[in-house]
Amino acid sequence: MRSQGRPFVSYKLWPVASVAVFTFVVALCVAAQTDPHERPFLQSKAAVEKALTALQPNLAGRLPVLDGFANPGEHPLERYQRGYYQSTVQVSSTPSGGSLVRVSTKVTAWYVDPVASRSGYELLISNGRIEADLLDQLREQLANTSTDDSSKRASVSTPKSAEPATEAEPTISAPAPKFPSTDRPFSSTLSQGLASEERERASNPEADKAGSALQAEARSLEEIVKNQAHPKNLVAVKKSGTPVVAAPSLNAKPQFLASMHDEFEMLDFNVDWVHIRISGLSRGWIWRNSVEMPDGIRDTDAAPASGLTPAADLFHVAREETAPFPGDWEPLRGKSVTIISVQKIDENAKDAGPKARLEYTKSLLEKSAKEMAQNAQGSEGVVVIFDSADGGLIAATNATLQQWRAGTLSDSALWHKCFFDPPETFESTGSSASQ
Repeated sequence: MRSQGRPFVSYKLWPVASVAVFTFVVALCVAAQTDPHERPFLQSKAAVEKALTALQPNLAGRLPVLDGFANPGEHPLERYQRGYYQSTVQVSSTPSGGSLVRVSTKVTAWYVDPVASRSGYELLISNGRIEADLLDQLREQLANTSTDDSSKRASVSTPKSAEPATEAEPTISAPAPKFPSTDRPFSSTLSQGLASEERERASNPEADKAGSALQAEARSLEEIVKNQAHPKNLVAVKKSGTPVVAAPSLNAKPQFLASMHDEFEMLDFNVDWVHIRISGLSRGWIWRNSVEMPDGIRDTDAAPASGLTPAADLFHVAREETAPFPGDWEPLRGKSVTIISVQKIDENAKDAGPKARLEYTKSLLEKSAKEMAQNAQGSEGVVVIFDSADGGLIAATNATLQQWRAGTLSDSALWHKCFFDPPETFESTGSSASQ
């Protein structure tokens, strides 16, 4: 018979409830141990999010090294440099009133490939050390916050009536961190670890010697990476608008126009052309006067080597007149042009080949462009005719010459806008100088 006024309690349910609570606590502990990316906390979600605001500077930053923070992937970690990390934090409430915090981290670094075109930033997989470190910092921050709150409650046991009541602080959600700057420290925990290593080396001479050896090896590796990052077989474009063509021909159609300071891997070269790798299996050719050659290879824009005769000593202007264009080239068909007839000074000269003809034509076009700029009613183009058995002609419009004179066209871009008849007269097939 149950007594009146006392609730009925089944004491048989106590062991079951105790086992359930114990199982739940054990499950949380096991989850925290097996997954380094998340951890349960007794504090509420609002308290955790408030503590996270103080840890914002540590959610992203530069990594001093990648070894120990990222898992090796397709390439070894020593091939990477300029490592960064960026962490995001997710906070969820638990049935017990606490919270579960999960940290996700992205690690990026610049991969240095022996082939420069294959280098670039890559995403690496974090090994969990960054996540664990951030969770440890959060635990310390929550502990400090609890201590500070207890001190404040003890000191404000009897509030003054003159002071207005303060409103409760609103809940602050942890914002996504911005991408790190290069001078941001990694974290206080890692800084303390590095400082302790320095003290250990100072107190242990053997460890100091080992550290010096490691530093020397690191400098050696950095030098290797530096050489790999900037190979010595690169050519640099001198002027924006330089055409990269599919074949070593002045009449070849440009694939694209390179910009100033663009660098390409040099595969081969001859007296007029440089064969380059654009990217992957894509290849192209650039007029040699338009690029700076690698160290040890003479730039064709430099002073001519001894024994070579300047183009001005090989040719002379025999006649100059204004007449209709003598050809079917569409830009100048039927238009009035300046025709310059050129002859060899010595018919037996061996150096009056394609390269010398282009050099001499360039000087004539430069002079004519200045004259046409001063005379608005002048001809609409220039034609240079080499009057010899192996001669030919080069034609250029006034518009093209003015663009070239203004610096918006490079020398090679000028040649690709000119008309050659026949083209082979102005193209040399010199053997490769790299073989």
